[in-house]
Amino acid sequence: MKNIGIISRKELGSYLTSPMAYVVTAIFLALSGTFFSTYLAATSFEDTSIRGFLDAAQILILLFAAILTMRLVAEEKKTGTWELLLTAPVRDVEIVVGKFLGSLAVLTGMLVTTLYFPFLLVLFGDPDLGTIGTSYLGLFLLGSACLSIGFFASTLSSNQIVSAVVGGGILFGLWFLGAVESFATGALKELIPFLSLSHHFTDFTRGIVDTRSIVYYLSVTALFLFLSRGSIQTARWR
Repeated sequence: MKNIGIISRKELGSYLTSPMAYVVTAIFLALSGTFFSTYLAATSFEDTSIRGFLDAAQILILLFAAILTMRLVAEEKKTGTWELLLTAPVRDVEIVVGKFLGSLAVLTGMLVTTLYFPFLLVLFGDPDLGTIGTSYLGLFLLGSACLSIGFFASTLSSNQIVSAVVGGGILFGLWFLGAVESFATGALKELIPFLSLSHHFTDFTRGIVDTRSIVYYLSVTALFLFLSRGSIQTARWR
């Protein structure tokens, strides 16, 4: 646990001392805020919900997760510090979990900065706080799964752009997987939507906390962190 804490703090420090985290957060706030206010204006403030924010946030998280994680391993491979980390007295699983928690802390901070959206609704309206709470839970779980996928992509290349493209491709592929449901038949017709990232997010925005959706996002997170560990172990023995 001590090594995980050291690595996660190091990663968080790397984010906070570089402009990337601030630029990504600023863009995230600007775009999500624009969609939030535009939706309220379009409904003449009759619908006091964060639907406009959610419509933007779910897609932005997919995009920014790939950007935030592209440097986790790829940058260290490029600068030559990756070999030093692999020879340090830390286990591969500690490297994976520590780096993942560092990126998750940044994403959590991004979500926290958007809490003024529901705060404004409370001041000037009567929003459903239960639905808002489940929506934020869904965003956190979705973000966790997306970061693990982006982390896995970062272990595959020493080029950050390649890592971001691969991670983004996997993320958007899983997000729009449900779109091919109409072309499937039999058991696949039910399985394909279940594997889609977007399929499980909808319930959270409706105020529904489905255990299956929570298990799905946690399983995706664990799966890709496990694959990341396997990728690191493969690289170690080359």
